[in-house]
Amino acid sequence: MAPPLSAARFLAALLREGLDVVEVGDWAEHSRNLMGPWGPVHGVMIHHTVTRGTQRTVDLCRAGYTGLPGPLCHGVITKDGRVHLVGYGRANHAGLGDADVLRAVIAERELPVVDESSTDGNRHFYGFECENLGDGEDPWPAVQLEAIERAAAAVCREHGWNERSVLGHLEWQSGKPDPRGFGMSSMRGRVGDRLGGAAPGVPLPPPRRPAVSLSRLREAALTNPRMAGTPVTYSGVRIWEAALVDEGLLEKRRLDGHFGSDTVTATSLWQERLGFRGRRPGQPADGTPGPVSASRLGDKHSFDVIT
Repeated sequence: MAPPLSAARFLAALLREGLDVVEVGDWAEHSRNLMGPWGPVHGVMIHHTVTRGTQRTVDLCRAGYTGLPGPLCHGVITKDGRVHLVGYGRANHAGLGDADVLRAVIAERELPVVDESSTDGNRHFYGFECENLGDGEDPWPAVQLEAIERAAAAVCREHGWNERSVLGHLEWQSGKPDPRGFGMSSMRGRVGDRLGGAAPGVPLPPPRRPAVSLSRLREAALTNPRMAGTPVTYSGVRIWEAALVDEGLLEKRRLDGHFGSDTVTATSLWQERLGFRGRRPGQPADGTPGPVSASRLGDKHSFDVIT
């Protein structure tokens, strides 16, 4: 039984795997949870979109269409290798599939041939839609295939799954052709190589811990709040913010990579939780990460702090 990752932890896992992630609107709150349960989760499902064009593809997967409301997946992997997060929770992507396939995914063994459609896949699978016409001729750029590999590996790594927890829609639901243009066996091999090649039943290596620069975090905390708009001056801020979201100190919608006033306030709250006092500039709880507050947050949320 694997409960779904929190949205913040899902995002952090993708970032740790080196992906270029685009957060679309209120993706973390956009779901079909009112229509049924979400979880336990057992695998990652790969699809193609039968669309062309980044914006059109992302918009369709977020909103859905008549008869099938969005989100139609959790992440859209476009031809340029970016992962656009459009929803989180239950999503209309997998549909009804074969219970024997689900059992094989759970056991991380070879998949059987699909011969029934009786089991709710939207409940049990993370879904990535990949921009492609699905006609067998539309190319799959190397950067897009690598992003698919990284995205699948990121989720598997975070759950402790191996590559047999990754499947294509065609391996779940009879009559579905996707993804067309590359083989899922080959993709599972790539995911397995990225995870370290662990065989079924052998524990996977622990996730690689990201490293966050304390000096660059501090610089962002001191300069970002007075900047116009929400520029991202240091990518490590997103890892910091994801940890603050998991702590319940920062709203998910503020997880934007900009160390603005809300992130400063959330950092102050974290520092006060550790026993520091004083929010004026230069005081221990002023919202600028320090060695102790940074290392304690990193230890709790699996990232390293480089001083």
